[in-house]
Amino acid sequence: MAGPEEKSAEVSLPPGLRAVTAGNASPMTGPGTTTYVLGKGSVAVIDPGPDDPRHLRAILAALAPGESVAAILVTHPHLDHSALAPQLRQATGAQVLGFGPPGSGHSPLMRRLAKAGLTGGGEGVDPGFAPDRCLSEGETVDGPGWSLRVLHTPGHMAEHLCFAWGRMLFTGDLVMGWAPSLVSPPDGDMGAYLASLSRIAQQDWQMLLPTHGPPVTDPARRIAELTAHRKGREAQVLKALDRGATTLPEIVAVVYHDLSPALQPAAARNALAHLIDLAERNLVVAEPAPLPAARFRPRRPAP
Repeated sequence: MAGPEEKSAEVSLPPGLRAVTAGNASPMTGPGTTTYVLGKGSVAVIDPGPDDPRHLRAILAALAPGESVAAILVTHPHLDHSALAPQLRQATGAQVLGFGPPGSGHSPLMRRLAKAGLTGGGEGVDPGFAPDRCLSEGETVDGPGWSLRVLHTPGHMAEHLCFAWGRMLFTGDLVMGWAPSLVSPPDGDMGAYLASLSRIAQQDWQMLLPTHGPPVTDPARRIAELTAHRKGREAQVLKALDRGATTLPEIVAVVYHDLSPALQPAAARNALAHLIDLAERNLVVAEPAPLPAARFRPRRPAP
């Protein structure tokens, strides 16, 4: 998404962790969805991935003889993360754990905008996702030799969770290992995304384990890089408004002028997320409301 890409050499996974990458590489998923298998004997599976029988077979093949799956954890209900969960549940008998169905975590602002007609941009929400057990902030999920602490980290999606494993953090799409994440309202929320980045920046992580891209071995640098990228985009949006752009297509043409046409729709969703956040902070006026068809202008300070 024309932002900071993580450059890293081959990184070894910590002991007790296995990774299986699905064959769904794309401009939006990078090298594909990484499913993590944590523990030995009785394991946790994190982000089962897309509904692909080949990936299901690969996950099951990654289990040692006699191993069982204790829990299937989903960071958020996008199809490339959660769609395989029912098939993996059927194959293993394990419960599926996640925040909740799509939309269950929407903020009052996003519920209000959705009621006013704001719809998603087709980023692959998994409408049928319904966990067997809903997880909330601070809960733990334990197995023999492993324990995961739940962090609710909305932004990329309102239902987004990260899972802390000691000083390791499974970051889903909050921090990806190859590019910035898409933030598309009403499922995504730019203000919440930046707050979630700020929150995880407060802890001294040893490694971040994203669902797309390689492990991040310098977490503080990567989080700072992604935060600076978003703040830079915000500044570009404000500058476009100052120069007379008033509609979402005009703003996108200025801010993302060098982006390939295939990524322009996603760029427009990111720009809209910035505009909604700026309007909520009283830095931008959106008429009649911060929706895709609105007219936007900077809010001038009172004389």
